[in-house]
Amino acid sequence: MDGVTVIDHPLVQHKLTIMRDKETSTAGFRQLLREIATLLCYEVTRDLELSLTEIETPLETMQAPMLTGKKLVFASVLRAGNGLLEGMLDLVPSARVAHVGLYRDPKTLTAVEYYFKAPDDIADRLTIVVDPMLATANSAVAAVERLKERGAKELRFVCLLAAPEGVERFRGEHPDVPIYTAAIDRQLNEKGYIVPGLGDAGDRMYGTK
Repeated sequence: MDGVTVIDHPLVQHKLTIMRDKETSTAGFRQLLREIATLLCYEVTRDLELSLTEIETPLETMQAPMLTGKKLVFASVLRAGNGLLEGMLDLVPSARVAHVGLYRDPKTLTAVEYYFKAPDDIADRLTIVVDPMLATANSAVAAVERLKERGAKELRFVCLLAAPEGVERFRGEHPDVPIYTAAIDRQLNEKGYIVPGLGDAGDRMYGTK
């Protein structure tokens, strides 16, 4: 699909399979999500710009590459996005963090905002939006729209699982925002859940229903 990168690294796929298993514990699910987030972060930041700087090793002076250009903002779509956020911060601890609080109305499946907080300089940073599931895409579309209203100009969206319907909707609303995911599953069911999927990521991560 245009604008969509499926990260099929063997470690990602192995960990995702364990997460899909309904017998995986809450603690195990949470740990695996954090580990996969680090691997997804590795891929979504693959093209960050580098510049050379002079350093001294124990043996000699050299020109060595370091990150340059735009700094990062990780934007977590609450609450499940925090599971990906923690793993990404492990890899890039200096990144700023935005939070977009949205819940899905159980009847209409539309996204309802209840919280928003983002860095003032978000316009000058690459914003990576994180949410484990891209199902109907209602929450993802609303989150990206809110971040754009705040000034975000360069955005990427990272999820663990996506449905074809969600990908189509998101790309239709935000064709300028690339999607990075570990898998695109078969479809949505009548309740708007991804199948075969892994259930509700937030509930499985926090042990709630």
